[in-house]
Amino acid sequence: MNVVELIERKRDGGAWRDDEIRWFIENYTAGHVPDYQAAAWAMAVYFQGMTREETVALTQTMAASGRILSWPDHLRPLVDKHSTGGVGDKVSLILAPWLACCGVRVPMISGRALGPTGGTLDKLESIPGLRTDLSIDEFAQVVADVGCAISGATREIVPADKKLYALRDVTATVPSIPLITASILSKKLAEGLDVLVLDVKYGRGAFMKNRQQAEQLARSLEAIAAELGLRAKAVLHPMDQPLGRKVGNSLEVQEAVEVLRGKSVPDLLSVTRRLGCEALQLAGVAEGEPHAQQLLDTALRSGAAWERFCAMVRAQGGDPEAPLAVAHAYAWKAPRSGILLSIDAHHIGYAVVELGGGRLRQEDAVDHRVGLEFLATAGEEVHAGDDLVLVYAADEAGFQRAAQRLQQAIVIQ
Repeated sequence: MNVVELIERKRDGGAWRDDEIRWFIENYTAGHVPDYQAAAWAMAVYFQGMTREETVALTQTMAASGRILSWPDHLRPLVDKHSTGGVGDKVSLILAPWLACCGVRVPMISGRALGPTGGTLDKLESIPGLRTDLSIDEFAQVVADVGCAISGATREIVPADKKLYALRDVTATVPSIPLITASILSKKLAEGLDVLVLDVKYGRGAFMKNRQQAEQLARSLEAIAAELGLRAKAVLHPMDQPLGRKVGNSLEVQEAVEVLRGKSVPDLLSVTRRLGCEALQLAGVAEGEPHAQQLLDTALRSGAAWERFCAMVRAQGGDPEAPLAVAHAYAWKAPRSGILLSIDAHHIGYAVVELGGGRLRQEDAVDHRVGLEFLATAGEEVHAGDDLVLVYAADEAGFQRAAQRLQQAIVIQ
């Protein structure tokens, strides 16, 4: 068996057997297949696609490349949520403790920011002292004790995905639905989940730029998860405009805390609540949507969700009451009067990157203090000269870079 034969057969429209996919992933992860051959393999998948059977085999093999968490029955059901990325998306910070108040446990392994989309781990690290580098045993203990934990992947979890994703990132083969599906689901299978809800974004500020692409990915994720015994539901959400009013790491933690303490942020609450309802129904905790809504409303109104967030933060070494560091706020004023028609999430995401709050490369440092706060949202009337956006910037130069992006992002008519 060799890589060249596999590539030639796929190029000619053939299919791979399970043992051939397993051979490739195991040998690439172990370093026996060189990157140039693996890049050609990924390119073959990118152009020729994969059958459902091939995608199932790839997902299983990648999940099995590392440790798979096991949980005692009394901790089940175990639920997680995955988002394909968005601007201002702080849903995980709210949803994990919220669900943990409703009869499920949430072992959430998350990632970091890259490009215009934010990363949950970077947001959490805005909280003084909080650790996102928990070992597997520490992670499992927090889930058992608190009901939820949010941490980063360790070297023991799906090493095949880490290596293959890095290769895809530099060979322009990231936008492949079979490879995306296997990447997402292999990590979730390694968590030992019972239920997964998938927040599939589309639009200007998302990886998938149109609804048709998002629907294809959603169908693939649901179908492959079902084949592997994981109850999964994908929900589509537009991402043409930022979610909520705050974008940037410390600012998004602030807004998540505000929601958990009872503030209404309609668009953010709507997305989070919908995912929560799907999760509780899939887990068998709620009998239909009205029951799920009732469970979630009780947990939020009673303050239980906020208390659970605090418990999670403390268990991971953080102080939920400590003030979050934010940079100096500069006011960006409305250039004209009229109706605020839209706020382009793509430009907003890159405005935060240019402020230093995101990454263009994995190794880039992040300034957690910077970001944007919108004082008006789409559909509202604004007046020339009014403060429209607060730009939290390290210096005047950063503010000016962000201001150029805001001129491109905001449409007033």
